[in-house]
Amino acid sequence: MRSIVIGTAGHIDHGKSALVRALTGIDPDRLKEEQARGITIDLGFAHLESDGVNLAFVDVPGHERFVKNMLAGAGGVDLAMLVVAADESVMPQTREHFQICRLLHIPAGVVVLTKADLADADTIELAKLEVRELTAGSFLAEAPVVVVSARTGVGLDQLRHTLVDLARSVRERDREGHVRLPIDRVFSVKGFGTVVTGTLVSGTIHDETELVVLPRERVVKVRGLQVHGQGQAEADPGHRVAVNLGGVEVGEIARGDTLCARRAFEPTQRLDALVELLPDARPLRHGSRVRFHQGTTELLGRVAVAADRVERATLAQIEPGMDAYARIRLETPAVLTRGDRFILRAYSPSITIGGGVVLDPHPPRIGVRTTTALERFRRLDGPDGTEGVDSAVLAMVDERGESGLPTDALISRAGLAPSSAEASIGRLVRAGSIVRVADLLVSPLVLRGLGERLLTALKTHHQAQPLSEGLPREEARERLFGRSSLHVFDHVLATLAAERQIVVRDRLALAGHRVALSGEDLRTRDEIERILRDAGLAPPDAATLQTLVNAPAPIVDRIAALLVRQKTLVKLDALLFHADALAQLKADVRGLKANARVDVPAFKERYGITRKYAIPLLEYLDRERITRRVGDARVVL
Repeated sequence: MRSIVIGTAGHIDHGKSALVRALTGIDPDRLKEEQARGITIDLGFAHLESDGVNLAFVDVPGHERFVKNMLAGAGGVDLAMLVVAADESVMPQTREHFQICRLLHIPAGVVVLTKADLADADTIELAKLEVRELTAGSFLAEAPVVVVSARTGVGLDQLRHTLVDLARSVRERDREGHVRLPIDRVFSVKGFGTVVTGTLVSGTIHDETELVVLPRERVVKVRGLQVHGQGQAEADPGHRVAVNLGGVEVGEIARGDTLCARRAFEPTQRLDALVELLPDARPLRHGSRVRFHQGTTELLGRVAVAADRVERATLAQIEPGMDAYARIRLETPAVLTRGDRFILRAYSPSITIGGGVVLDPHPPRIGVRTTTALERFRRLDGPDGTEGVDSAVLAMVDERGESGLPTDALISRAGLAPSSAEASIGRLVRAGSIVRVADLLVSPLVLRGLGERLLTALKTHHQAQPLSEGLPREEARERLFGRSSLHVFDHVLATLAAERQIVVRDRLALAGHRVALSGEDLRTRDEIERILRDAGLAPPDAATLQTLVNAPAPIVDRIAALLVRQKTLVKLDALLFHADALAQLKADVRGLKANARVDVPAFKERYGITRKYAIPLLEYLDRERITRRVGDARVVL
């Protein structure tokens, strides 16, 4: 059954709770103080099934002192029910609640003129005219106006039918997204423990699954689910849900926390946003302290004003009725993603002054009043639809540079469902705008720049060290790709190798590079090879080798290192052996009978060498798996 969340809005004592009670038979005023005083202080909930649609009502308080509680209920609303008493018409909280619904971009709604039994026909018509004047040009401009009386029942059937018709036209919530439930109530039930309630914004909650409460980072387990008082194995988005949680005490969670899928969202204290200031608000100055409301969260923050959305000129303050870009720094963490709507209220007096939409919940630590920052705001604030989504994704990818943007960030940061994220990646990859490298998204310009940087470094290395076969691979990664992941490094190497620009081994070299030896270097190389080949298993030490070659020590060391890299020589401890001598030794020992015992004295005698050579050679044979050490001797394998 399809479920739609309907939020009431309107002035105190205009009959919101009485209307919900008349429609559903459920009293939304659950607190004793509310029932005693006859006003709604906190959120109330009720539901009704009608014509195959479940209508879940969130009854919000109308008194100005309780507007923050109204905001906690408005965030998950699909339809607004603006309630106006026919005998009093539009009042101050009517206007404020309407503006909040408009700023939150609630897609549709209905206007209900209550207390029809207390007003004559002329008064009702006057109320209709005032409501139409209030809602002109808004989402309620063409909304149905239904006249009802909760006491006599007049108009209730018409209202039910109207709500069902509107509900069928509202877009369904995202079932495939990650679980996200802003918590609006926390309480304890005897025998069950901690229970939280809220409107499930996205994803599906399953019984016995692990979730996390953010920003507290408390891992919890779902021990039971109820949807409208009925136990369920799972709960879909758009429903009012009660979740029994294990692993947490009731005092460890509060309204404003968010129940989420693990590793799907990341708390933030800084966001870039598009802010809309109400026409009757005071100018919002740069650095102003505000009350920030999103979902069930109420936080304090400061606004850093960036620029006018239309003129894109930097501002010292946001003027009434203006749309402007800004960065909001929150005093405590919130769970936000791109596309979230929010409300701003003045710090003092606490009145609604505007609202807006989150453009980026995790912006980079850069100024907001530079040319670069303004261009970034423009890209984040793209048109509706796939073009705007792709523009925002590209802006986030570009600013990440060689670090790349994790694909998961398209869900947690860009606010996309998994399928929408994959679709955006596919479009941008096909257009050549991004490259997918493992789980990262990287700009092709960045990858090209990294490749050019590597080619330049290899050219410089070859010029400085003509005897080197190339730049050590790990040195290249650490020196040139310090901020890049290993996947990006490997991708650049693979691309340049496929283009036949470089050769990739333990050392990296330009494709045409050859070790260049001068006449003296050639003589030194040949002498080193001859001396060590003739020496067999008893080569001279470094000092003696330099004397025999009759060349300066730096040249002998450089040529010897080259021969080691070329595997002509093998270094064992501080000694250099010719590879042919070691190959002959391995063949000789392999020719011995299996399990033959070889100790140090016998080995020295057999090959006519001293202990100085015997020990490193026997350890070499162990490493090569020709022998295995057993006590003080070796056994031939």
